[in-house]
Amino acid sequence: MSALIIRGARPYGEDAADVLVADGVIAAIGADLEAPEDAEVIEADGCILLPGLVDLHTHLREPGGEEAETIETGTRAAALGGFTAVYAMANTDPVADTAGVVEQVLARGEEAGWCDVRPIGAVTVGLGGQSLAPLDAMAASRARVRVFSDDGKCVHDPVLMRRALEYVKTFDGVIAQHAQDPNLTEGSQMHEGVVSAQLGLAGWPAVAEESIIARDVLLAEHVGSRLHVCHLSTAGSVEIVRWAKQRGVDVTAEVTPHHLLLTDERARGYDATFKVNPPLRTEADVEAVRAGLADGTIDIVATDHAPHPRDAKDREWDVAAFGMTGLETALPVLQATMVNTGRLSWRDVARVLSETPSAIARDEQQGRPLAVGEPANLLVWDPRPTSVVVPEQQATRSTNSPYRGQELPGRNVLTLLRGRPTVRDREPVARA
Repeated sequence: MSALIIRGARPYGEDAADVLVADGVIAAIGADLEAPEDAEVIEADGCILLPGLVDLHTHLREPGGEEAETIETGTRAAALGGFTAVYAMANTDPVADTAGVVEQVLARGEEAGWCDVRPIGAVTVGLGGQSLAPLDAMAASRARVRVFSDDGKCVHDPVLMRRALEYVKTFDGVIAQHAQDPNLTEGSQMHEGVVSAQLGLAGWPAVAEESIIARDVLLAEHVGSRLHVCHLSTAGSVEIVRWAKQRGVDVTAEVTPHHLLLTDERARGYDATFKVNPPLRTEADVEAVRAGLADGTIDIVATDHAPHPRDAKDREWDVAAFGMTGLETALPVLQATMVNTGRLSWRDVARVLSETPSAIARDEQQGRPLAVGEPANLLVWDPRPTSVVVPEQQATRSTNSPYRGQELPGRNVLTLLRGRPTVRDREPVARA
């Protein structure tokens, strides 16, 4: 593999340095490094150097939902967004609830080559909520699954949830819960509040999320296991997680970019692009999750990238699908809401979008420090330019982005996967 030198980028947004990449690892970091004769030179003055981003919550839809996304298109979109690893949720067809299916997802990711694809295994057979899936077989498979989730559905039975938490302790796994009490959200269409009442849409109350989180942190404490809360969205949820951490519960939580930026006011036009689960909440909730991310109560940002074909979203609100795309806009939204406002540093961005997601998933290959000898999974990001989001120009197969027409900051200069460029100046670079 030929060498590559990145000149003048700022590791973690700090002092500028040159970085030499050779044989898939960071070979040297310093001022005015001498480039090997055959090295490609990337001029990166003013750019930020970060470890490659890691998304703990991606829907790649394959197998079974290829009309919305494939592993090929989804991971190409991920690379364009600066990601070097994504965790693929289990709600595919067939469900990723066996060693065979998770190994198939892993193999398709390796074949595509845009980023590492780590399968998430289902907690229950067929996402049915009735019996545990073979968690040990998925953990022992070539995919080495350590994250399990029925995302899209809540593991509602407390006995089953307790058993799952106990089971994953044996191989240091984690249960990632979609916190939604189905009895409190039957037929719900958007956040329950003033806007839902005015629009005449059935409401999804905050307590439906908060009650499940409260139950599950107590179960995790009781059995001494790890719990991860998917797409936390309410002020009350932030407070419950904060309380649980103060109590010593081994709980982590994620927030999506769209819950950091958008509110339920977007539903007023009945544009189903803004229909998502959990729903967009109030301005007060948005402020609470921003504060929770800033103070460390919320551990990571995860996209919940949920592509849908046009006919699933371009219809009446009450029958449209839930979900938004987000891989290519995650870092721009985080920069706009948290970095440019002074609430997070670029060092914090590396923590919430790379290091901690990898730590939660027990992935020792991604989220590594910017240091000599470490794998060259890297992102060179220019925070200065802005661009308008045009979903049809994105790599994802679907166009249900909630940021259509919105100006967002930042530009991907270079994504490296083990030293190999997958993106150069916003353009994907196919594997030779």
